[in-house]
Amino acid sequence: MTTIAAKLQQVRARIATACRQAGRNVEDVTLLAVSKTFGPQAVRAAADAGQLDFGENYLQEGVDKIAALADLRGRLRWHCIGPIQSNKTRLVAEHFDWAHSVERLKIAERLSAQRPADRPPLNVCLQVNIDGGPTKSGVAPAEALALARAVAALPRLRLRGLMTIPEPAPDFEAARAVHASARALFDQMNAAGLGLDTLSMGMSDDLEAAIAAGSTLVRVGSAIFGARPPKT
Repeated sequence: MTTIAAKLQQVRARIATACRQAGRNVEDVTLLAVSKTFGPQAVRAAADAGQLDFGENYLQEGVDKIAALADLRGRLRWHCIGPIQSNKTRLVAEHFDWAHSVERLKIAERLSAQRPADRPPLNVCLQVNIDGGPTKSGVAPAEALALARAVAALPRLRLRGLMTIPEPAPDFEAARAVHASARALFDQMNAAGLGLDTLSMGMSDDLEAAIAAGSTLVRVGSAIFGARPPKT
């Protein structure tokens, strides 16, 4: 068993334990392997161990990786989880299956207009600055419902849910409380008829708290691939 395969097994065990403790079905939580700064060989090793979903923060790096792993294109699902600038929307629209970090209508409109007609609609999550962190991106919670309704009306996108990256919390209960506020916003949007199914929250350090609060997708990088090499 490769090191990556062993670490994947450990992360899956953590997810299973967290689901059991929260009284949830493990099949209701997707593991997104964050492969930024790691080469195609690392992704291939994870794919050989059964991992299907991969997240990239740096768009050109992600596009190059997708091309290098073209033989796996039908199996893998590629998620853009980094900031999306106006001049980079085409890269996301043409190459990725998901975009987790939409925070402005202008970006969503460009993604919709640039999504190729022969591709399925781009799956989208709105990034919400759930705890008002001063260094974090995302739409304010009070403005999220209006943005969600506008994005849901765009023709080449499929609004799937919300994504959050809160500030680090001091302990499990504090982390769960912040994630619970995101779950409450998610439920509010569904009560408004949006039909969301994805709550992208929780990373290597807080996935247990996120799952306890209702996360359906956890984004894990270092616990799978190890310490990140410097970005060149």
